[in-house]
Amino acid sequence: MTSPAGPPPTGGGDEQRRVRLLAVTACPTGIAHTYMAAEKLSQAAESRGIDMKVETQGSIGAENVLDDNDVRQADGVIVAADKDVDLSRFAGKRVLTVGVAEGIRHPERLIERVLSAPVHTGGGAPTAPASGGGKERSAGYRALMNGVSYMIPFVVVGGLLIAISLSLGGHTDPSGGLVIPKDSFWMDVNNIGVIGFTLMVPILSGYIAYAIGDRPALVPGMIGGWIANTGELYDSKAGAGFIGAIVTGFLAGYLVLWIKKVEVPKFVQPIMPIIVIPIVATTALGLFFIYVIGRPISWVFEHLTDWLGGMTGTSAVLLGAILGLMIAFDMGGPVNKTAFLFGAGLIATGNQTVMGMCATAIPVMPLGQGLATLLRRRLYSEQERETGFAALFMGCFGISEGAIPFAAARPAQVIPANMLGGAVAGAIAGVAGVEDAVPHGGPIVAVLGAVSGVPMFFVAVVIGSVVTALTTVALVDVSRRRGAPALAGAGAAVSEPVPVGAGVGGAMESAKSVAGVGSSGEAGEVLSGHLTERTVRVRLEAVDKEAAIREMAGLLARGGRVVDADELVAAALRREEQGTTGLGEEIAIPHAKTDAVSAPVVGFARSDEGVEWDSPDGTKARLVFMIAVPEAAAGDEHLRILSLLSRRLMDAGFRERLLAAPDEAAVVEVLREVG
Repeated sequence: MTSPAGPPPTGGGDEQRRVRLLAVTACPTGIAHTYMAAEKLSQAAESRGIDMKVETQGSIGAENVLDDNDVRQADGVIVAADKDVDLSRFAGKRVLTVGVAEGIRHPERLIERVLSAPVHTGGGAPTAPASGGGKERSAGYRALMNGVSYMIPFVVVGGLLIAISLSLGGHTDPSGGLVIPKDSFWMDVNNIGVIGFTLMVPILSGYIAYAIGDRPALVPGMIGGWIANTGELYDSKAGAGFIGAIVTGFLAGYLVLWIKKVEVPKFVQPIMPIIVIPIVATTALGLFFIYVIGRPISWVFEHLTDWLGGMTGTSAVLLGAILGLMIAFDMGGPVNKTAFLFGAGLIATGNQTVMGMCATAIPVMPLGQGLATLLRRRLYSEQERETGFAALFMGCFGISEGAIPFAAARPAQVIPANMLGGAVAGAIAGVAGVEDAVPHGGPIVAVLGAVSGVPMFFVAVVIGSVVTALTTVALVDVSRRRGAPALAGAGAAVSEPVPVGAGVGGAMESAKSVAGVGSSGEAGEVLSGHLTERTVRVRLEAVDKEAAIREMAGLLARGGRVVDADELVAAALRREEQGTTGLGEEIAIPHAKTDAVSAPVVGFARSDEGVEWDSPDGTKARLVFMIAVPEAAAGDEHLRILSLLSRRLMDAGFRERLLAAPDEAAVVEVLREVG
């Protein structure tokens, strides 16, 4: 929230003191654009005799962090960011928020504007600009991804602990179910996993709310998520699950934003964010869900059960397809629980075929989503691929919640794919007469002997999982081509926690040691020996981005560190899909972290005509660097190299020297200036 203010303060005495400005730069991937904007703003301030300190929030952590003394003495703050930045520390200061591309393209204009910007009054949420360069995601999408990123560890830890306890400590029981002895070690492991699963829904809701309304929204978001997942509070046999958590997260966040706009007496303002707002928002949201939203959920649950009860005499194919659709729809929500409890209730009557249909559909979602991350790796971020492996493991033990992170991130693509695969699996099980004697699903029940018709059970599971995987990658691919959000996690422009990096001094010293010139290196080597004359070319032949990346990969291979050129190209192209590495000022720095290289390697090539690289300023790339490091490379070496290169390349004289260098040796000499 901002309000108008007068001119910036001046010092005492006859002489006006130098203007002091602060800036924060951050881009979604936290790499090159972050440091380019910082360098451009610093240069513009220096040329005007203005003192400026710039904090960069990059992937190697926050550097040059602004402290309380900096803020106290500042006349204004420029926030050039395409991700959420906490503005609460700048209360009482003039704050101008723009996109990171504005910091690169128009730093002088920003310095002029910030001196007359409105004063930030505090209490606002972490804020990303409403406008600016880059493919910025909507506030709603960023909030959803923030919740998903925090939820994933709870899903993985809870699901894997439950799966391990079932596999090593569980057995079938004649009375029904997979049983773990109550006083055993494995029951304790299971209980810990259950706690993780219990917390994942409130965490999803809470951090969606936090991304919208900041800290005051965290409590109502988490409590609202807990209520949504606890059906007993609104007379339902099943909670609303992750869909309910998404609803409560957004409701809590925007409710808190609305309350913040209410004018209150000054003596009340200090306690608003820590007492008044959390209590009012939590009470209002909780009662609203219990009395308004919860009752329709309970009504749906009861009527779905009655409807299914009237279908037991219908075609097994139709019933199996419907049960599969329901099981796959919300993965633990009321629709899923209706189908599951319907099947489980019929076991006692001697009808085990309905539970057989449900048990076949239960693992399809996590198995299908995990398989999708293997089939089309380039569509997924590294975090999603890791979650995919965990989902495969959970699917084997009938834990459908393993697919929730994927469904929460891309509901429009993942939920229909899940439902189609679940319906196919359920229908096949119905035709084959698969039976399940215990109220559980997944391959684990077949391994433990609770399923009859085991071969067809596995056929149904495999076919359903493949259908889900193929449908998912097809829908995600289509959405990407149409420009819809397709990636979650670290590679997309999402609101995720800033990675913890080294301290300011340590990070900068480490960066210098990585990107600086090693005195002991042999002639023709710079950037700690990662770039040599063999990986430099003064004329790039390619005329488009993909061809340029392929040519650069071939150039890197001359350094003897590339073990799989095709995979290196694929990894670099996957990075381009997350956001262009065209930086403007005729520069592009494609990069990849992949085991296609055996050691860090850097290449450089120069294009006479320029290559179209979707740069924010519209210029074609004439100076192209390519960086590749192994997955297991210590630290974030490529990020440090990127930050050093990005800063140095903002110097127009340095760029001119690179363009004018007549041969590879001359290029290497110019690059010795980096560091």
